Amino acid sequence: MSWLTNLPPGLKNVFGKKDTPENLWIKCPKSGDLVYKDDLEASLFVTPAGAHLRVGPDLRFKSMFDGSEYEELELPEVVKDPLKFKDDRKYVDRLKSSRAKTGREDCMAAAIGKIGKQNAVVLVQDFAFMGGSLGMAAGEAFITAAEKALETKSALIICTASGGARMQEGALSLMQMPRTTVAITELKDASLPYIVVLTDPTTGGVAASYAMIGDIHIGEPEAMVAFAGARVIEQTIREKLPEGFQRAEFLRERGMVDMVVDRRDLPAKLGQILSMLMGGKPLPEVEPIAVADVEELEAAEAEAAPDEVVEVEAPAVDEIVEEKPAATKAKPRSKAKSKAAPKTDE
Repeated sequence: MSWLTNLPPGLKNVFGKKDTPENLWIKCPKSGDLVYKDDLEASLFVTPAGAHLRVGPDLRFKSMFDGSEYEELELPEVVKDPLKFKDDRKYVDRLKSSRAKTGREDCMAAAIGKIGKQNAVVLVQDFAFMGGSLGMAAGEAFITAAEKALETKSALIICTASGGARMQEGALSLMQMPRTTVAITELKDASLPYIVVLTDPTTGGVAASYAMIGDIHIGEPEAMVAFAGARVIEQTIREKLPEGFQRAEFLRERGMVDMVVDRRDLPAKLGQILSMLMGGKPLPEVEPIAVADVEELEAAEAEAAPDEVVEVEAPAVDEIVEEKPAATKAKPRSKAKSKAAPKTDE
């Protein structure tokens, strides 16, 4: 027995092994630096280098709603494993492990409250739950939130984070794409805003459905938004994709995303948008663009014109004579005799 282990009880408390919580330090994916977890929580999990780490519904709700006051919606239950699916693991086992990891029944959570003093229903997809994949439970959650928005005349906001449709549910998962689209159509018919916050990553069937048919699309910095992965596309087209392809900034430059907003500025930006769309607040004044006088424009055009302008008078329609080429008459071909002429003795 070593003297290092044979210590009096008092010294054991000083030099003994202490329990340290897991993930006390988190590595920034952008800079590679270690960041203290408490500091990340204070900055909504945005690192000093600007990397936006993935977060779950609880933090989203607390940061987005006024005063962190909201009420979570009760979501309907669905059949757990309709296809009795099994690959290397049973689908029910995957659900159990994801529920134990996240503390939620599925990847989608919904809550109602106020943002910028305006009523809003917020949906959040949790990528930690089976990659935020879209299944029957997520589809029912979306429809429930849309119905609540219609009932309370609220805006519907969704923070998307998904790898696509849930393959363990087959066609039942794909059915949620048109079902959610119908729910969005009802919101638009009622003149209620539908705002999409695209977070990292938003891909697959989610990107092909409710993630890209919002009234306003807001992307988090450097969020990946795509249908298929960049590697798959490069192997298909056999070309190198441009730098930043499928990132929120790339899509904003091409008009697919309206704005890219830092997560810490998102509540204020959403409040501003909702106050304009629902609160009757006038749009901000924009200074009119100065336009030169007509005379100045005409003078500038005259200077830019060539010195001599030749005017060509077009002929009248009646004077236009369409010349047709002379038709040539083809000589008829002689028909071959079907029977030979009979021979005569003369």
